[in-house]
Amino acid sequence: MFGNYYVYDSIAPLADILREQLGFSSTQVGTLNAIYSAPNVVMVLIGGVLVDRFGTRTSTLAFTAICLIGAVLTAASGSFAMMALGRLVFGLGAESMIVAVTAALGQWFKGRLLGFAFGLNLAIARAGSYAADLSPTWAAPAYDAGWREPLLIAVGFAILALVGAMVYWITERNAHVRYALGLPAPVERVVWSDLWRFDRSYWYLVGLCVTFYSVIFPFRSTFAIEYFHNALGLARDVAGQMNGYVFLAAIFATPIFGLTVDKLGRRSIAMFLGSFLLLACFPTLLFTEWSLWVTTVMIGIAFSLVPAVLWPSVPYLVDDDRLGTAYGLMTMLQNIGLTLFNVAAGGLNDWGRAGARNPAGYQPMLWMFTILSLAALVFSGLLRQRETGPEGHGLETMRA
Repeated sequence: MFGNYYVYDSIAPLADILREQLGFSSTQVGTLNAIYSAPNVVMVLIGGVLVDRFGTRTSTLAFTAICLIGAVLTAASGSFAMMALGRLVFGLGAESMIVAVTAALGQWFKGRLLGFAFGLNLAIARAGSYAADLSPTWAAPAYDAGWREPLLIAVGFAILALVGAMVYWITERNAHVRYALGLPAPVERVVWSDLWRFDRSYWYLVGLCVTFYSVIFPFRSTFAIEYFHNALGLARDVAGQMNGYVFLAAIFATPIFGLTVDKLGRRSIAMFLGSFLLLACFPTLLFTEWSLWVTTVMIGIAFSLVPAVLWPSVPYLVDDDRLGTAYGLMTMLQNIGLTLFNVAAGGLNDWGRAGARNPAGYQPMLWMFTILSLAALVFSGLLRQRETGPEGHGLETMRA
C-alpha cells in the first residue's frame, strides 16, 4: 500500500516540471491521473469479482505486478502518449490491488477492531503519499536532474510494493492452515444482477465515496501543489510540504479515528462531520485570506476521518461472500468520478488560463470542488438518517 500510493502521488510534485520541460498542458497533467482511473471504470469491478473468485492472496500478488509494469512504462519516455500508457497500466493493477487488500482486512477483522485495522492500513498508504509530496525536499537532486529521475524513484517503490505482496502471499498461505480460517468460499458464479440489489445504505455510502474522493484526489494529488505555488506564491518545495501535511496528519489520525468508532460507533455522524470540514475548505480559499494552515488542518481532519470510517463500514452493509464485488463496484464508481473530475479540473484551469500570472484562473476549479463537497455532505446526511431509523444495520451502534 505504501508503494502503491507513492507511485500514484508521484505526479503532483512533477506538475510544473512536466509543463516546463515537456510542454504538457494542465489538461494533460490532469489526464495522467485521470487515465489512471479510466480503466477502473470497468476493471476494478472485474477485479473485485476476481478477488471473490481466486482469493485475496493470489489477486494481490498479480495486481501488484501489473502496478510495477505501469510505473516502469511511465518513466520510460518523455512522450505524453507513453507516459499516459504507463499510468493506464498502473491503474489497471493499483485499484484492484487495493480492493484485494481491503477485502482481506474485511474478512480478517470484522467485529475485531475492523476500523483500527483499516486505519493502520490507510496510515501506511498515507505515508506513501506523504513521502511523494515531500520528495522535492528529500530527493531534491533527482528533481534538479529533470523529470525522469523522480519517476525512477517511484519505480523503486513499486518494486517495494511487489516484495510486500510476495511476503503477504506466503504469510496468508500459512495462516489459512495454522488458524483454519472460516473464510467464505470463493464465488463460483457471478450473478451480475445482484450488483444492483445492494441495500440503500450501501448506495448512500457509494455516493459519499465518489463525491468525497472526486474532491480530495484531483485537488490534493494533482493540482494543490501547483495551486499553492502559482496562486499563493509558495516555493515548490514548501508547497509540497504544505500539501504533505494532510497526509502526515492522516498517518497518525486515521488509526485513532478508526479505533474511536470501533469503541463508540456513531459512524455516519463521523462521516457527516468530515464532509462538513471538506466543504468548509473551498469557500475559505475563495473568500478569505486566512492562513493556508486553516484549510490544511480542515482537509487533514476530513481526509483522516472519512476514509477511516467509510471503508470499514462496507462489511456491515453487505454479506462476506460479496465483499470483493461490493468494494469493486464502489471503487469502479469512484474511479468514474476521479477520471471525470481530474480532467475537468485541468480543463477549467486551462479555460481560466490559470497560472502564476493569473491566480484568479484557479477559481472555477475551486467552485467545482465546493459543489462536489456539498454533494458529499448530502450523501452522508442521508446515510445518517437511514442508519438511525428502523432499517439501519447497526452502523451507529455496532462496537468492537
